[in-house]
Amino acid sequence: MANPRRTWSSNTTSQSIENQNPFQSQTQTQSQSILFFLKKPQAFPFLLSFFLLLTWLSLRLQNSSRFSSPPQFHASTHTRDEEDLNANLVRFPSAFPSQITRDKRGWLLDPITLARDASISGGAKSCASIHVGEIRPGGVRGNHRHHDCNETLVIWGADTLFRLENTNVVGKGYAEVRVGAGEVAVAVSPSGTAHALRNVDPVRVTFFIGCQDNIISYSNSSTDFNVWKDF
Repeated sequence: MANPRRTWSSNTTSQSIENQNPFQSQTQTQSQSILFFLKKPQAFPFLLSFFLLLTWLSLRLQNSSRFSSPPQFHASTHTRDEEDLNANLVRFPSAFPSQITRDKRGWLLDPITLARDASISGGAKSCASIHVGEIRPGGVRGNHRHHDCNETLVIWGADTLFRLENTNVVGKGYAEVRVGAGEVAVAVSPSGTAHALRNVDPVRVTFFIGCQDNIISYSNSSTDFNVWKDF
């Protein structure tokens, strides 16, 4: 004969275990349903969309941190070789991203501030006079020496030779560097220092900006012309 007390006790224990944590049972059921769905081929578009969303969010966070503050141009953060130092020149890639190209619209800079932050001394303190121009292949600009102003130059667009008078360069008396077509260079020519530009690119055009901190009058005797006969 069965013991009714033992049967009632077993039923009560079973019911108490089932009712102990109903949320846990529901969670396990939901997890099993999700796993079952993910194993189906129909889940592939969902998973792909999810990973694409994570990738997009990651790229947005990286870009926001990169451009959250304006770039600083310090000599300690930009490698310059000896030739660029002798030519009072600093160069940057024109393509995105670089220190002067903050977004895909292209590069943008303040030449006076950039030259100062890059520790290039002797440049224009302000733009009292400014010249913007081009040099077609084989052409020359400058090859002169101003005695009454400091000048800061921006050079870009084509393979270009830049020459700057420098008595510290033994055997030459000048420094000469080549600015590539994919670069933007800022150079400084202090008062009393000759400078010249030559486009050595067979196809592309050189563009430049010359910023002087005094009004330039090329008709007076304060500028020496044709300084170098071999340029």
